[in-house]
Amino acid sequence: SKRLKHYVSFEFVIIPDLKNRKNLSEGQQKEQEGKLILKQVHNTDALILLDEKGKDFDSISFSNFLQQKMNSGIKRLLFVIGGPYGFSSEVYNKATSKIALSKMTFSHQMIRPFFAEQIYRAFSILKNEPYHHQ
Repeated sequence: SKRLKHYVSFEFVIIPDLKNRKNLSEGQQKEQEGKLILKQVHNTDALILLDEKGKDFDSISFSNFLQQKMNSGIKRLLFVIGGPYGFSSEVYNKATSKIALSKMTFSHQMIRPFFAEQIYRAFSILKNEPYHHQ
């Protein structure tokens, strides 16, 4: 994520784990996580969910997707990784896009650097820098 700051203002915001998760149903967990997620979202943000049911991209098409979002005048792109059971319906309804990184499931600890690298790769493609090879 340090390299990304060369291109764009970037930060990870990590929502704390729910307390008493074991005592909550899947639906209750999604609802509570959804409230914590939506507290981070402003009306002018584009909320983009990283979701296994989202749109698949290769690196070039993802860079084009980012360029379109940036050209649209949106102030902030918010990419959100879901909890163990996915997103609440409120979060899905607020989202402007859903993208898939893989059909497989990964931990947040693995997805954060993986996705940061994809954003870095996308910006290097947009700037015609030699990082990405086809």
